[in-house]
Parts: sequence; C-alpha cells; structure tokens
Amino acid sequence: MNPATPSFEQMPRYVRVRSEPDATFVEFDFAIGYPDLFVELVLPRAAFARFCESNRVRHMDASMAAAVDADMEKWRYGESRGQDD
Repeated sequence: MNPATPSFEQMPRYVRVRSEPDATFVEFDFAIGYPDLFVELVLPRAAFARFCESNRVRHMDASMAAAVDADMEKWRYGESRGQDD
C-alpha cells in the first residue's frame, strides 16, 4: 500500500442534504473519499444525526456541491452546459 494513500477508515466522508430543513426524513447523498461518487440515502432526523456523528462526515459546501453537479452534467451530456466554445 502506498503510504500517501489513506486507509479506508481514514478516507473523508461527505454528506449533501437534499431534503427541506423541516422534512421528517433527511434525504442525502453520502460519499466516501470522492464526493462525486455517492449513494442516495434517507433516514429519520435522529438517525441521520447519529449517522453523521459516527461517520465523522464533512457537509458539502455550495462550491463542492456545484463541482459535483457540473461533473454529473458533463457525464450526462458529454460537456458542461452553458460554456461557450
């Protein structure tokens, strides 16, 4: 194993909340190591809080979320939309 490569346990975990703040259930994206490779999950609020605590997650900020969205769009359409050639 390359010493510069973190072990699985050391890899950062990311959360991006998709649901409204007052929703009963929290809909969110969860990623390990790479914010653009995620699974979509749903948990009750209390379980979500425990999940975040036990995984020591980093909440995605607006710029990170925008980068993930741009990457998804590139894969979907073959290029970023809105760019001039």
